[in-house]
Amino acid sequence: MKYRLLLLIIGFLAPASVPAAGGYDIRLDHYDYGIKDRISLQNGARLFVNYCLSCHSAHFMRYNRMAEDLGIPEQVVRENMIFDDRKIADPMTTTLAKEDGEAWFGIAPPDLTLIGKLRDPDWLYTFLRSFYKDDSTVSGWNNSVFPNVAMPHVMWTKQGIQKPVYTTSVDDAGYETRKITGFELVREGTLTQEEFDHAMEDLTNFLYYMAEPSRADRIRWGVWTMFFLLIFAVLTWFLKREYWRDVH
Repeated sequence: MKYRLLLLIIGFLAPASVPAAGGYDIRLDHYDYGIKDRISLQNGARLFVNYCLSCHSAHFMRYNRMAEDLGIPEQVVRENMIFDDRKIADPMTTTLAKEDGEAWFGIAPPDLTLIGKLRDPDWLYTFLRSFYKDDSTVSGWNNSVFPNVAMPHVMWTKQGIQKPVYTTSVDDAGYETRKITGFELVREGTLTQEEFDHAMEDLTNFLYYMAEPSRADRIRWGVWTMFFLLIFAVLTWFLKREYWRDVH
């Protein structure tokens, strides 16, 4: 089941075709993700249910688990994050039918529960900020990190509309290649660039959390376990020295 899920995610994010000319300078932007930052995770959850959950599901995450982990009151979840008749203990699923997704996008939007494991956080963060207008595609949008991605830019009203900036280079054989090396904003969104970047950090944090909700606990217990093993090793060494003192 998990392998089929990963294949669906790869299929939806995979490009429909490789451009015949030109290239893409895939440079990932790094950010310091915070899986312990509850404010960031709460905002990321809000963005996810408002902009992603209409097409994508998160079958392996339940609303009440998210509420408990992120410190969101269940009443707030019921009133502001559940938009149909689902219960607080139900999985976070979409109402979009698979057939409609295939008809609109060419492929059904995949479940995103495990996207934070499939993709590096830097990749997700850069991908979410790298959409640009492209009238040659079916959706009217493209992405420099993943050319000809099936999904449109659902948060363009926040980011605005940007166009790619190309750099042309010539290799030793005389072949020209044109790469996207940046973007130029042609229509402002409701957020500034800095505000949108912070919002995408929050959304990436949430996707990273959702792929492994117990990650923070695992890391915390792992540190204490290593500390215990270190102390135990020291005590074992002293005990061994005491037992073998008369032998040597």
